[in-house]
Amino acid sequence: MIIAVDAAGGDYAPHEIVKGAVKAADEYGVEVALVGKKKVLHVLAGRHLKKKAISIVAASQVIQPGESPIKAIRSKPDSSIVVGVNLVKEGKAAGFVSAGNTGAILGAALFGLGKVKAIERPAIACIMDITPSTPVLLIDAGANVECRPGHLVQFAEMGAIYSQHVLGISKPRVGLLSNGAEESKGSQLVQESYKLLKKAKYLNFIGNIEGHDILKVTADVVVTDGFTGNIVLKTIEGLGDTFLGSIRQIGHVVSSAYHFRGRDLLLDLGLGSRVNRIDYREYGGACLLGVNGNIIIAHGRSQAKTIKNAIGIAKHMAEENIAEIIKEEIHEQANGS
Repeated sequence: MIIAVDAAGGDYAPHEIVKGAVKAADEYGVEVALVGKKKVLHVLAGRHLKKKAISIVAASQVIQPGESPIKAIRSKPDSSIVVGVNLVKEGKAAGFVSAGNTGAILGAALFGLGKVKAIERPAIACIMDITPSTPVLLIDAGANVECRPGHLVQFAEMGAIYSQHVLGISKPRVGLLSNGAEESKGSQLVQESYKLLKKAKYLNFIGNIEGHDILKVTADVVVTDGFTGNIVLKTIEGLGDTFLGSIRQIGHVVSSAYHFRGRDLLLDLGLGSRVNRIDYREYGGACLLGVNGNIIIAHGRSQAKTIKNAIGIAKHMAEENIAEIIKEEIHEQANGS
């Protein structure tokens, strides 16, 4: 299995991307194709090319974070993002991981791979492993700012399929994010979506959930529009950064005063695993569902550990053949079978 990785995308590219790829090749037993400027990657990864399952695919152009996605895709056909997506399209890679320009990744995936038939809008599904029990899948986490009720129903369908086949939840509970649990609460979009979700017999829809319910794992799949979802995701991420910073400061003070390692302090307080669960580096990246291929969008600040984990997600998606399963099950649901 080959997983293509954008070696030019993200704040810490290409050094941390290469490190993550090497770790993934060791840990997951996959071949990683680094996509980017060949000379640079040969310098950074040259000693691993023969010893490990690492290869290089040349891409002479880079799409920068601030560039207009559509314009950049058209003007930079040899960019690492476009080349990486094309490797999936051509069957040369089972998945593609990028920490680059999110809009460009979305655009390249739509143009290059196309949407799953019957899916109107692909969506970003983000795993939030924030509790000791089970992970929560948030969908949409930023792909679609403006949505119609039918879009949210399809997000719920894709999220439920992913949770079942990748996260191993047999009958995932689907909750619609709102400002109140009552059916009458929420915007017009939420109220109309509620009615449609309630009629979807193939979904285990539990009704509206509020923001605090996400942390309580009231639902396995949290459905919302991309604008709201992205705000929720970044709020939780910011909370995690603040919490981690505070814990590290406390650990530093304690370890300095009592010669006690900060890591041991976390374990003694039972916070070690919880710290990991709110650290975005642990879950690697978000999955783009609804396109004909496995695409993982990693955090722009991704370093080696995050990239390694994102490659692991891509491998898991490919092994489960999730893109094909979504295509088949959405087709069945659309035809009422």
